[in-house]
Amino acid sequence: MSPIVIVLILLIVALVLFATEKIPVDVVGIILVICLVLTGVLTARQGVQGFGDDIIVTIAGLFVLTGGLVKTGLVDLIGRRLYRVAGDNELFLTGLIMVVAALSAAVLKNTTTTAMFVPVVMGLAAKAKIPPSKLLMPLAFGAILGGSTTLIGTSTNLAVSGAYQRYGYEPFSLFELTPVGIITAVFGLVYMLFIGRRLLPSRGGEESYTQKYNIREYISEVLVLPSSSLVGKSLAESDVGAKFSLNVLGIIREGEEDEIIPDAEEKIRENDLLIVEGSIDHLLRIKEDASLKIKADFELNDDMLESGEVELFEVLVMKDSDLIGHTLATMQFKQTHDLTVLAINRAGETFFNKLSDVKLRFGDVLLVQGKLKRIEPFVVKNEMILLEDISASTVRTRKRKWAITAFAVFLGLSLSKLFTGIEVPLAIAVLIGVLVLLGTKTVRYSELYTLIDFRLLVMIACMMSFGVAMENTGTDQFLAGLVQTNFGQFGGTAVLAGFFLLTVFLTQPMSNQAAALVVLPVAVKTALALGLNPRTFAIGITYAASFSFMTPLEPACVLVYNPGRYRFLDFVKIGTVLTIVVFIVSILLVPVFWPIGGE
Repeated sequence: MSPIVIVLILLIVALVLFATEKIPVDVVGIILVICLVLTGVLTARQGVQGFGDDIIVTIAGLFVLTGGLVKTGLVDLIGRRLYRVAGDNELFLTGLIMVVAALSAAVLKNTTTTAMFVPVVMGLAAKAKIPPSKLLMPLAFGAILGGSTTLIGTSTNLAVSGAYQRYGYEPFSLFELTPVGIITAVFGLVYMLFIGRRLLPSRGGEESYTQKYNIREYISEVLVLPSSSLVGKSLAESDVGAKFSLNVLGIIREGEEDEIIPDAEEKIRENDLLIVEGSIDHLLRIKEDASLKIKADFELNDDMLESGEVELFEVLVMKDSDLIGHTLATMQFKQTHDLTVLAINRAGETFFNKLSDVKLRFGDVLLVQGKLKRIEPFVVKNEMILLEDISASTVRTRKRKWAITAFAVFLGLSLSKLFTGIEVPLAIAVLIGVLVLLGTKTVRYSELYTLIDFRLLVMIACMMSFGVAMENTGTDQFLAGLVQTNFGQFGGTAVLAGFFLLTVFLTQPMSNQAAALVVLPVAVKTALALGLNPRTFAIGITYAASFSFMTPLEPACVLVYNPGRYRFLDFVKIGTVLTIVVFIVSILLVPVFWPIGGE
């Protein structure tokens, strides 16, 4: 079997695995490298050389610099001032959110920006009495558009720049993408304000969590009669859970002003009113026990599930959380963390029954009953984000000036060649910025490596090695020849548009970085074969990989999908038109700033 056939088969396998997500993307990358080495396509040294590329160090350092800005609450500070400026004006508020998200994403990356702003925007929506669905999609789209304006706006931009450098060309400069990125963002903003905003659904904004999740049918109040066998037993000893498959969330007791949020050792007394959670079938089984009585006039509200430090919270499961793939039962979530999950919202569907058996996914929103201090460790480790604006209690506001200083040092050093003639490599500039954060304890050493997305780094390194395999075997030239033969007759701009659309299409099922790194080698070789400027094609693919609006599969869109109560077709309807808008703008402007006719 020829090396080209081997690489093509592995490419198809990789595309399928990336799309299905049955195996994590970093593991897919490792499998590809192993297969390339075992089949003799690459040597062992070539297989791992992607891990030694300076772009890996640069991306890792930027994760830390971004973490410094996040931990000092800079984004939160900006968000808190939006309402003062915009007030209740939905048009103005939408525009401000998109502009601020775009500006932040240019520095912080689009996913980080979206994650930080989701709680802020939820709070703004509540204050302005605007459904969250009217503001959250503009937030995600604004962040995605902003991420395309600088080299550090997304990891994809950096990955393509690093991969492009392997062909002997200069990497992208820090602000090379800015002119076209800004113009495209402006067109996207205008579309969302005057067309897209009118297509947004009106969902969410209920006054209470119990209304929002419609859990009245699953929670009821049970009176413990004096004759009940439960009297005198602790909740652990009672058979409420085993016999009726019910979860006791609270106890209202005679003589007590506040309800009791019980623990396992709480004793049940006669005439206690137990607030229980369970399915309709399980609640109805209580009628079989004459010593228990369901209160027919029970009206559930948030106050009944909150007492003292125990409150109701909405939390969103983050992409790299250790919770993903596990059930509440296997993790012993309630016993370990003293938190009760009352409902799980996923893709517009709310789960109430058998919650302990539901495998958690990225983007799931959990309605949790418990103490804030029990949730905060998950927030600190970036495994969850709280969908309410309380981050001021967990950020290091006194270190904010050092976080800004560290980023300013990085930017200054990366631009030093313009002012001093001395070039400081981007990797060195970012590492100096990281040292500033560590030296001032803005980022503690113990949390340094938790800020870095190693899965992404592994995937990028492996895909860069895969690019080497395509180049060494001539696979990129073979595919470029097919493109040249079938589409070269239509002109350079048409070929550029084809690669742009191909990249956009691949980013829907695949990660943006993987899609860009798969298409780049073929695009560069096609440009060279047609006598065109390969940089034009590399830039076009970079923009295309960022513009993922058509489905909620882009991480920034996943973060707003459940909190905004969106449906899949909402993104298809609004995002497809936005994709067409940015496609037209990009195809018209990229050849202007990077002439397509040749270098």
